[in-house]
Amino acid sequence: QVQLVESGGGLVQPGGSLRLSCAASGSIFSIGIMRWYRQAPGTQRELVATITSDRSTTYADSVKDRFTISRDDNKNTVYLQMSNLKPEDTAVYLCNAIVKVRWFNQGNNYWGQGTQVTVSS
Repeated sequence: QVQLVESGGGLVQPGGSLRLSCAASGSIFSIGIMRWYRQAPGTQRELVATITSDRSTTYADSVKDRFTISRDDNKNTVYLQMSNLKPEDTAVYLCNAIVKVRWFNQGNNYWGQGTQVTVSS
């Protein structure tokens, strides 16, 4: 019913910047909370940033003051602006959202497939 597709990942040098996008498509009625996670090989998934429907944001301590999460509800898209990137930021970044689909009252949890971010010299 709903798909989330991330884009914008790539290879960047330490100190550089990237902007990730996650676009939702399908039978969308509304989107509630949206989150970015990341996962490096052999590690547990880490919650990076959260944005609510009223645009309240929270961040992991490891990315605070460097990353900014935002959303464009007209485009059903959430963004993650990443600045001053560090090698420790290398991971697959995954988009997650609670989406209320058409014809149903409840919101469902959806995940994107992820986009690779590599920070290296």
